[in-house]
Amino acid sequence: MAKHVYIHIPFCKKICSYCDFCKFEYNEKWVGAYLKALSNEIKDRYMEDTIKTIYIGGGTPSALSESELRRLLKMTTWFKKEEKIEFTFECNLCDVTEDKLLILKEYGVNRLSIGIESFQKKNLEFMERTADYKDAKEKMRLCRKLGFNNINLDLMYAIPRETMRDLKKDVSMFISLDPEHISTYSLLLEEHTKAYINNEQYIDEELDYEMFLYINEKLNQAHHYEISNFALPGCESLHNLAYWNNEEYYGFGLSAAGYIDNIRYTNTKSFKQYLLGNCVKEKEFVGIEEKMKYEVMLGLRKLEGINKKDFYQKYGKQFEEVFDIKDLLKNKDLIEKKEYIYIHPDKLYIMNEILLKLI
Repeated sequence: MAKHVYIHIPFCKKICSYCDFCKFEYNEKWVGAYLKALSNEIKDRYMEDTIKTIYIGGGTPSALSESELRRLLKMTTWFKKEEKIEFTFECNLCDVTEDKLLILKEYGVNRLSIGIESFQKKNLEFMERTADYKDAKEKMRLCRKLGFNNINLDLMYAIPRETMRDLKKDVSMFISLDPEHISTYSLLLEEHTKAYINNEQYIDEELDYEMFLYINEKLNQAHHYEISNFALPGCESLHNLAYWNNEEYYGFGLSAAGYIDNIRYTNTKSFKQYLLGNCVKEKEFVGIEEKMKYEVMLGLRKLEGINKKDFYQKYGKQFEEVFDIKDLLKNKDLIEKKEYIYIHPDKLYIMNEILLKLI
């Protein structure tokens, strides 16, 4: 039974140089057609489950006009919801207005995720974004005034030509905005992005690692609960935890992924096909062996790791029966403590290498 919903809105006012998500520049006619197709998909595939979290991402959902926002958010009223639902909406600073925030409040949005990424001029020029610290402070005050008390800010680092001095300035400025949650991302140069096509290069790996350590040190007063995420106690993202706990969820919209009834699926990236109602492009049946692998790949992203008792209750097998962890424990790549298996905190940076050894 799926308790979580992701909805993808693929429209942006401007395309960032590094972004590999499915997106288009905003076009009013396209938005109208898309919202109609989205409503059809939700009506067709939602199975009356009681929903615990909703996450509307993109793209840039906040790029929609006020009337388009209402049309989108009305679809979320079709879901049966738990009383204490977490409802997240992604937005850019430039779209944060009192009128739009009031619409979000009206439809039950109670968590905002604001994509700032950086305040440093050369970083913003590379990303082809805009962000102003004074504007951010004013927008945060507006959000607080209207009752939004769970706000995430996105911080990107390891950007070409970025220095430790640049990062230290950014981290200080982000902390001073007093968000409940900060998500940090080391830049990935994905194919088909403008940055990749322009042959941009990664920063030195040692500097990337130094930045990773600095962020972890400076944000240590928050709960570092997942490799890239920090939160005040009680403000962890329940929606993202659903992914890392290998729970089932709906994915609605262009390119959205979902996991329902042992089927992992990915929706088409073709706008034309989506408008025709041909939503799902790929399906994968997840058998017991694959489920356990997903459990490890996702669960070890959490700093607390995997609960061995929960693993046994889910799969009827001891963790050590399925995964040979002797050498990883001996090398202290993995730590075993009480009921948990987790990656050594000093080795989070090489998590992918550890997972390859494990699986």
